[in-house]
Amino acid sequence: MKAWHFSETAYPYLPDSEQYESIRVTLPNRYFDPVMGADLWDRYLEEWKIAEELGFGLMLNEHHSTATCMDPAAPIIAGILARETSTAPIMILGNPIANRGNPVRVAEEMALVDVVSRGRLVVGLVRGVPYEVSAANSKPVRMQERFWEAHDLIKKAWTSHDGPFNWQGDYFEHRQVNIWPRPYQTPHPPIWVTAMSPGSAREVADRDYVAATFLLGRDGAKMVFDSYRSRAAEQDRSVPNDRLAYAALVYTGETDEEGLAGLDKLMWYIKANKVPRQFSNPPGYLARPAAVATMRGEESPFAFSHLDAEQLIERGIAFAGSPDTVYEQIARFYDDVGGFGHILNMGQAGFLDHEDTVKGMRLFAEEVYPRLQGLSARAPARVA
Repeated sequence: MKAWHFSETAYPYLPDSEQYESIRVTLPNRYFDPVMGADLWDRYLEEWKIAEELGFGLMLNEHHSTATCMDPAAPIIAGILARETSTAPIMILGNPIANRGNPVRVAEEMALVDVVSRGRLVVGLVRGVPYEVSAANSKPVRMQERFWEAHDLIKKAWTSHDGPFNWQGDYFEHRQVNIWPRPYQTPHPPIWVTAMSPGSAREVADRDYVAATFLLGRDGAKMVFDSYRSRAAEQDRSVPNDRLAYAALVYTGETDEEGLAGLDKLMWYIKANKVPRQFSNPPGYLARPAAVATMRGEESPFAFSHLDAEQLIERGIAFAGSPDTVYEQIARFYDDVGGFGHILNMGQAGFLDHEDTVKGMRLFAEEVYPRLQGLSARAPARVA
């Protein structure tokens, strides 16, 4: 199993939430102190460098118009890490290509980072969260179709080496596509795609990409992973665990009490996500079954801001405690979902300071991570 260190690089120093309507889209940037922001970026970059020393992969993402993530341009941070580190894989998960107007620019940015890092880039592609549809002035309808066309254009740009080609698609038109430089890796960097539903998992399985799912918990992750495996089985393909990835809040302390205290600080990520409905569910963003379920008042798999730490752990949204406890929680989750090959540790968020962040990373790396390597012998991948 491969572990990755992930931080959303939040700016948590905000006034009481009663003073603003939404932490996303409309939060005035007067609340951002540039000096404090620069200090935070120094420590976040330092933590990724420590993560490399501890044997983790480096995972980053981007968001826009929000204090939950100070990285609106992940390729810039990936380029910095390409020079500040030397061995660890660098993954952007992800590039919101359905919400960006120029897929060729994404292909160029990723090729450049791949060259600077000498082939350490992993490209994660995402549709984009609903909150940022209005901020990007894009359309929430048919985003999945737009996503896959953008993907096809990016992949063609990476793999075309004999001069320009033109692209005339349903959503994008480009002339003289001829990116310089081309990627360091041949034919292109590894591709991951987020899969947050059984339907999207099947599309990722069709392309044999790594499917990554975030904070879905035990039941949601099992549905996604089983759907991926089922689709591969229809094509007479087996699915090695390294095709599946799961992201959770993770904090390892010396004791269970210390681990839970760390998780309590990480929970800022879900407790602070104050967003009104017009941003969280723009018309046309959700697939029909999910939209119907929402109108019926059924609980969304992402409706977990009301849960306490113990409930998050029980659902498999978080893993926290002593090294033994964290290992047992992950091992149980692994068995219940049929196995997976990547754990994306959101080990920094909110007011978890640098010292405690590094302590949690180090304890996980030294006392949990080695034991996870034996999980593949515990539970064979299965399809429900």
